Amino acid sequence: MADSAIMLRRNLKHTLRNPVTVFNAILFPIVMMLLFVKVLGGGFDVGVDYIDYATPGLLVMTISYGLGATSTAVNDDMTKGIINRFKTMDVSRGAMLTGHVVVTTVRCLVACSAIIGVAFLMGFDPGASAAEWLGVLGLIVLVSFAAAWLTVALGLAAKSPESAGMATVPLIMLPFLSSAFVPSETMGTGVRQFVEYQPFTPIIEALRGLLANNPSSGDTIAAVAWSVGFALIGYLWAVSSFKKRA
Repeated sequence: MADSAIMLRRNLKHTLRNPVTVFNAILFPIVMMLLFVKVLGGGFDVGVDYIDYATPGLLVMTISYGLGATSTAVNDDMTKGIINRFKTMDVSRGAMLTGHVVVTTVRCLVACSAIIGVAFLMGFDPGASAAEWLGVLGLIVLVSFAAAWLTVALGLAAKSPESAGMATVPLIMLPFLSSAFVPSETMGTGVRQFVEYQPFTPIIEALRGLLANNPSSGDTIAAVAWSVGFALIGYLWAVSSFKKRA
């Protein structure tokens, strides 16, 4: 635990010293919110105020937008010999990975908090109860944790920091190919089926149901299942890659 805390502090300092990371994690999602709600939102008929419809999707998009920095940082540690240096010290190997996972999860929570705050300023009016808000928080933490492990695995598997950053592009694009901004029913054949069965759609719909005081057990179960699956795959992949390369 002490080693993990040290690694967490190290990674937090790296994040704060890198303005691009802060921009991608917090400011850019806010810019995207302003773009979709204030510029494009009037053209979408979603049956409710667009800010209420779009906020759950923007939360998931916010989580995905901060992942490139984690993947690059993990690969940078690996390719520049930092991890090999740590191996010569009395440092837990597990702490090297968990430090990146925890700081990514924390960064996602801070960014999502900023998005929710801006959404309230723009007229967001959720009907969620206190218990449903706890459900929203729990799901955001779970999705962030799962995405963090998967991103760490991608960073360890990549050959260079540049390719590590590119490896997260599919995770960044998936929220745009989901029900985040328009209902899947309005999409064309082929795209609609992809949207309905890709992993981010049930996560977004579960958040949307919780925030609207109309939770769906099916979407919630699917969202938790996808998140747990991603976390497990990411963890096993990361540990395997770490043992081979470190």
